[in-house]
Amino acid sequence: MHRWCDAAFAFGLLDENNGELSLSDLGRAFVPETPNTVMPFAVQSVLSARIAEMAATFMKTGERPGEKILAESKSILPLFGPMLEAMYGRFFEEQILLDLPVYKETDKKGGLVVDLGCGNGWYLRKIAALFPRTRGIGIDAIEENISQARKLAQREGLADRLTFRVDDIHQRTLNKPSDLIAMNRALHHVWDEREAVFQSFKKSLRSGGSAVIWEPNWPKNRSELRNPGRLSMAFQNLAEYIQGNRFLRAEEIEAEFHRVGMETDVRLFADGNEAVIVGRKI
Repeated sequence: MHRWCDAAFAFGLLDENNGELSLSDLGRAFVPETPNTVMPFAVQSVLSARIAEMAATFMKTGERPGEKILAESKSILPLFGPMLEAMYGRFFEEQILLDLPVYKETDKKGGLVVDLGCGNGWYLRKIAALFPRTRGIGIDAIEENISQARKLAQREGLADRLTFRVDDIHQRTLNKPSDLIAMNRALHHVWDEREAVFQSFKKSLRSGGSAVIWEPNWPKNRSELRNPGRLSMAFQNLAEYIQGNRFLRAEEIEAEFHRVGMETDVRLFADGNEAVIVGRKI
């Protein structure tokens, strides 16, 4: 412990006063609960090093070990949900949640939202906090995420409307008709199964219900990857490749909705780097 404290002090994360160590202003900035926390930077630094090492190895073999590589990072796993919430929660609240009418429409009828790949439940908690009649079910394959989601919903007074369960989004076992099905940066994990996925959207939604897909918007032309806003996307796609996935273009997702006879509304955010595609069952 002393060596960790020495290192933290050397980098300005700890201060010393009369022999007592405490978090510095910089150190507090890394605490997950700190407003505008920079915790994702620390987590991604560790993940990036691991991904780069694996990418160098698997380039030679062509092996793609799948999504298990994230679950194997035991020290990072408890921080993965909070990291995603810190990275995308505020953006969702300020850019997406109030821009799309589908959330208000769902609330008016006291609708049910199902979040596939819910992480620590941040998406459903943001919706439920703003829309008091909305109910939600969150599904995730990682028990740590579900445990966090339940505790946070309880802490925020939302547990009476939000439930969370461990399940595999590859199975998509939806037991109740839904008004809104959400997948946030998760569709590319099941893209190889897209025919079944989009059929299940249509089957599981009530008439007039919608599937809301949020994905990084992969550019049409490779030259666009040199734009500053897309540099991180190019690196993240290495991690996706190792997991057996790839980032998608908004047009690909829209085409799958059309294939199963659903109407679409495509919205681009963050200079076109983020895409939200709403597919409505008619």
